Amino acid sequence: MDSSTAYSEIAKMIDHSILHPTYGDAELVHGCRIAAAYGAATCCVKPYMVARAAELLSGSGVGVCVTIGFPHGGHTTETKVQEANSTMDDGAVELDMVANLGWVTDQAWDLVRADIKAVNDVAVSRGGLLKVIFEVDFLADDQVVQLCKICTEIDVAFVKTSTGYGYAKQSDGRMATLGATDHFVELMRANSGPQVQVKAAGGVRTLAELRRKKALGATRIGASATQAILDELRTELGMSPIQLEALADRSGY
Repeated sequence: MDSSTAYSEIAKMIDHSILHPTYGDAELVHGCRIAAAYGAATCCVKPYMVARAAELLSGSGVGVCVTIGFPHGGHTTETKVQEANSTMDDGAVELDMVANLGWVTDQAWDLVRADIKAVNDVAVSRGGLLKVIFEVDFLADDQVVQLCKICTEIDVAFVKTSTGYGYAKQSDGRMATLGATDHFVELMRANSGPQVQVKAAGGVRTLAELRRKKALGATRIGASATQAILDELRTELGMSPIQLEALADRSGY
């Protein structure tokens, strides 16, 4: 495998995340420049950013991914469906939807199934795909397994570990998010159908961590450290560094 192919194989695993609550247009422009220059799979953005992201990424080969029902999944199904449709109107091609964690906790599996199916139907009917976010920091193994079974039955494209914002109280009293732990990536891969892919998101910040999740069965990574991860890979492959400044005069940037 030549260096270009080896590079692309890793770069196209990454959804570059631009999701911090305080991020605005400057961060969106910078994030889209990174995703375009490094050849990521998508930029994952907040719903109001989709139209601008689609404009910035036009012709780059990088798709627009949008969060639905983010970050806690508590929106009504009707709201999630409306959000899915409106963001796809604006140019989103991949939807990362948070499962309704209250219904998961209540084991209201019929409602969980209907919620996921409604949004998946929108994505598929419009030529896109759905990733269902479990927010594993809040869940027990049996709940994760049941969600995997439901997503397999519905035939969603991906199951996803975390939002990156699921802060839960740890044993020492601290609030922290563990995100894409090895345990949950393995559990999700083992209990999802072969056609359902796994996205590991939350805490993947190095090339070594990405490769570890890949070895455990993840085929997509959510990361805000895209530039650092891919700079490390380019150095390893003997490739020249990317000069983001060279993109500064591109229309829209």
